[in-house]
Amino acid sequence: MASRRNRPINLPAPYLRRVWLEPSQVKDPAVYPFCLPFLLNEFELEFDRAVTIIVGENGMGKSTLLEGIATLAGFDEAGGAGGYKPVDHSDALEVMGGKLSSALRAGWLPKVSNGWFFRAESFFSVARYLDKVQSEDIPTLGRGRPPDFLSHSHGEGFLRFFQERCQRQGIFIFDEPESALSPSRQIEFLKLLRRMDESGICQVIMATHAPILMAYPSARLLRVTKYGLEPVALEQTEHFRLIREFCADPASFVETMMAD
Repeated sequence: MASRRNRPINLPAPYLRRVWLEPSQVKDPAVYPFCLPFLLNEFELEFDRAVTIIVGENGMGKSTLLEGIATLAGFDEAGGAGGYKPVDHSDALEVMGGKLSSALRAGWLPKVSNGWFFRAESFFSVARYLDKVQSEDIPTLGRGRPPDFLSHSHGEGFLRFFQERCQRQGIFIFDEPESALSPSRQIEFLKLLRRMDESGICQVIMATHAPILMAYPSARLLRVTKYGLEPVALEQTEHFRLIREFCADPASFVETMMAD
């Protein structure tokens, strides 16, 4: 008999329907991550589609939000699946967003514990962890050859990882998955995203700077600003505007930007 944790759920995604900040759990709003501007005005985020894409400039808190949601869902803030501890945080200097989860609350329908948190910055640590535990034959991860995501190019390793790990039922959180993907590989990732979406059993929450990924047709596209998260059309994003201006006249665009 399948364990309760791994038992299939006969309801379609999205499973995580809402997250919100509980003000009574914020000890000091002036301390990171609670000082981020989008958290200051009764933060609440609803998920009404299987795929949610979050965009915004660096420093606005996209990764912090994803790390908080991932920790709330039962993942390590450095990435991986539930129960994985791929990174030793004991001597870390970096302050990550997992602390945000202490004041976040979630509404699930129903709660799922399967899935993955993909964080581009720690992909190699997670991949090394998977190779190590598989080679040591840890029962919970199965038997057989190590997955070996690291003997391929950076982008090929990313895609191989996505194809192997991200098509089962669960919640999948991607933080800048495009970081090692060429434009053509981003198209391959979109095809995978469509398979996940059409399966009806995968919820995806993704932060990206890539207009190609932002253009996924049935996603809810949200922009992080200092005022919160707001729906936005692809054509309204700064990322798209810059790419459009570049494509119209590359030489002039580069000269103008470098002169500023």
